[in-house]
Amino acid sequence: MRETKFWILHMAAGLVILALLGTHMAIMHLGELLRLVGVGPGSPIEFANVAARGRLPIFMVTYIVLLAAALFHGLFGLRTILLELTLSPRAERAVTVTCWGVGVVLFLVGAWAAVAAAFLLPGGAS
Repeated sequence: MRETKFWILHMAAGLVILALLGTHMAIMHLGELLRLVGVGPGSPIEFANVAARGRLPIFMVTYIVLLAAALFHGLFGLRTILLELTLSPRAERAVTVTCWGVGVVLFLVGAWAAVAAAFLLPGGAS
């Protein structure tokens, strides 16, 4: 039952990734298309525009949610693949602990970067 819960979370994380990356693609590429017809300022990939988006709290939250979903989805999928190798219980535990450890460290670094962009840089939301 426990693995079923994680598998459902794995699928939900995939849906979150799909929705947030779809939104990201629309913002980045539809914005460029709209600019071509005279709507909106500058390119969405200009540093000033990237920095301005990074300072908005809604973008900070969506970056963190996307990071969490992508890390869980990717590392749970990797763990599942590695456990298919019929490892010993000790090796399976090591794989699980390693995936969780790497995920937590990467999440903390990525979340700190998103928070720093929103609140700690000059002109941030603070």
